[in-house]
Amino acid sequence: MWNMSKTRIEAFTDAVIAIIMTILVLELLPPKTDNWQALFDIGHKIFIYIISFIMLAIYWNNHHHMFQLVHKINGRVLWANNFFIFTLTLIPFATAWVGDFLDSLVPELLYGVVILLADVAYYILMKELIRAEKNNSKLRVILDK
Repeated sequence: MWNMSKTRIEAFTDAVIAIIMTILVLELLPPKTDNWQALFDIGHKIFIYIISFIMLAIYWNNHHHMFQLVHKINGRVLWANNFFIFTLTLIPFATAWVGDFLDSLVPELLYGVVILLADVAYYILMKELIRAEKNNSKLRVILDK
């Protein structure tokens, strides 16, 4: 059984989340005119951008703290982390769609499903990290409190 360096998976995840956050803001186009009304008219896009950015920041922060508690990275953890990252890459798409169709059910539903998938992926990653550490899991001890 092989072990990957924890710092590699952390650095990779940090980089991907930074790219996702960059893509997120690139989807937020400025108004076509130079007045406050034009900015107000895209307020819903700014709002969903802020929500998505905060969600990504929370995921990144939690990922960082979770990885501070573990030492062993195996293949299952690597693939669980990749699945988690994959779900996060869907956030800019869902955000842009909700921003374009704010009062439409399907884009809002997709946004919720994407966030749910990210939550499930994070949970799977957490469980795999606990499994990799076996009986020495600090993460398990903290979660059991």
